[in-house]
Amino acid sequence: MNILELSEQEIVRRNNLQQLRDLGIDPYPAAEYPTDAFSTEIKENFVDLPTIKNEEGEEVPTPATPENSRMVCVAGRIMSKRVQGKAAFVELLDSKGRIQVYITRDALCPNPEDTTLYNVVFKKCLDLGDFIGIKGYVFRTKTGEITIHAMDMTVLAKSLKPLPVVKEKDGQVYDSFDDPELRYRQRYVDLIVNSGVKETFLKRSTILRTMRNILDEAGYTEVETPTLQSIPGGATARPFITHFNALSTDMYMRIATELYLKRLIVGGFEGVYEIGKNFRNEGMDRTHNPEFTCMELYVQYKDYNWMMEFTEKMLEKICIAVNGTTETTIDGKTISFKAPYRRLPILDAIKEQTGYDLYGKSEDEIREAAKALGIEVDDTMGKGKLIDEIFGETCEGNFIQPTFITDYPVEMSPLTKMHRSKPGLTERFELMVNGKELANAYSELNDPIDQEERFVEQMKLADKGDDEAMIIDQDFLRALQYGMPPTSGIGIGIDRLAMLMTGQVAIGEVIFFPQMKPEVKAPRDKDDAFLALGVPAEIIPILRKAGYNLVSTLNGVAPAKIQQQIIEIVKKYKLDVQKPSQEDIAQWTVQE
Repeated sequence: MNILELSEQEIVRRNNLQQLRDLGIDPYPAAEYPTDAFSTEIKENFVDLPTIKNEEGEEVPTPATPENSRMVCVAGRIMSKRVQGKAAFVELLDSKGRIQVYITRDALCPNPEDTTLYNVVFKKCLDLGDFIGIKGYVFRTKTGEITIHAMDMTVLAKSLKPLPVVKEKDGQVYDSFDDPELRYRQRYVDLIVNSGVKETFLKRSTILRTMRNILDEAGYTEVETPTLQSIPGGATARPFITHFNALSTDMYMRIATELYLKRLIVGGFEGVYEIGKNFRNEGMDRTHNPEFTCMELYVQYKDYNWMMEFTEKMLEKICIAVNGTTETTIDGKTISFKAPYRRLPILDAIKEQTGYDLYGKSEDEIREAAKALGIEVDDTMGKGKLIDEIFGETCEGNFIQPTFITDYPVEMSPLTKMHRSKPGLTERFELMVNGKELANAYSELNDPIDQEERFVEQMKLADKGDDEAMIIDQDFLRALQYGMPPTSGIGIGIDRLAMLMTGQVAIGEVIFFPQMKPEVKAPRDKDDAFLALGVPAEIIPILRKAGYNLVSTLNGVAPAKIQQQIIEIVKKYKLDVQKPSQEDIAQWTVQE
């Protein structure tokens, strides 16, 4: 890397790095550092020493020493550093939290003839963000803060880029690192400097761990199915397409795990579930990410009524595990996951919200109703898509508390059993929470002849231009022909569940690395373009540092100005280059 591409702070840090190496200190040691304590645990288990009487007869704390105090070995990142001559205070950040470290020259350097470790290594070579190891004893300062008195210090890793300095005083945060785009691109920085971010992801981990425990205790088997699929099945969505060189065929990133999991039910599993990534080549917003995590569960001999009961009990347990209560707060709204939840048929929901009764209505009648409600429709939309649009536009956002929307029309549910008592409807539910779908579940269609007919209808929608319509999966139909027992299945969006349980309104807050547009870089001409003007190779980086990334930006600029800029940069960065004359520069600034 050219030195001119570095900031002043980065240059200082690299110089400090070299100084450490010159002292014979490896700034990136390979050896294990045997930590035996964490910041939180030290504070939780700290016991004050008994008091004693001083010469005046007053009760005072017993002076802490290595002999009467707990010895610990910790490691972490330097987050603050206050040097006061022969003593200093450091705030150390480990994986659990922060703790103060008290460092003195005399304790760190028992040999008064050699104070290098304190005076040079600690004071001059260590910067904020560096990792160090500390061995010492725990005590309480006069101000009451539990602190480690360092007896030994080891450099563990040098930080070459400075962290954003986020200051907090009296509960007020200054210079915060809060730009969402920066935070998502540099999540590693976000986790370091913003309190609460790590807690959100720890809660997400609790959600997954609790869910797995519930499913495992119920006797269901966690499995893995292909991410690359020859047919994108199991949902209505637009897929990502890739090419499989070894098989010389196009493949699809899976949009759902459903069809493979149901094959396993055919194969004799009682219940199977998978927690994994799905990929849908669709829009991005505060509640959608094209790559998302989903849990899908399929259990034999069950129906959607059983699945509703199982789901609400599972979500109640998850909420308690994450928040200690059955309630969570998001966007100022308190949501209760206490079972049971309301059950409401979708056409009843539409009638309740709009006044339109769509039971038994034809496709044309439903299209006219949608138009009357101000919903954009087109000829590619079938009956199911029209109802879905009406519900999405007029109803979905109104269901804040957990609500099972049930009994969807057959046109919306190509993989679902017909309703046992309501013609034209299916045994399907979607769980709505905070105005968004959280889960989708069926009494699974296991009639292979009916399933094939449903697929054929989906292909007709595809012919009309619906790019989300399902493709016929002949192998899945073959599996059904061997016989699949009555089965209920569900898919739960883990990212949305994490949003609800942690009170986040943007999906990017619960995904470590959400999808982002490529970083926009300032346009710059290649070296050849500068060389063609007669600019020496060693001067090109200097011109770029001065802001001339395009040769066109040199055109018409006074040669004296450019020369002065070059001189200043050469002097500042102590570069060993031949400074060009104004006559030479004049040739660069006159372009055809």
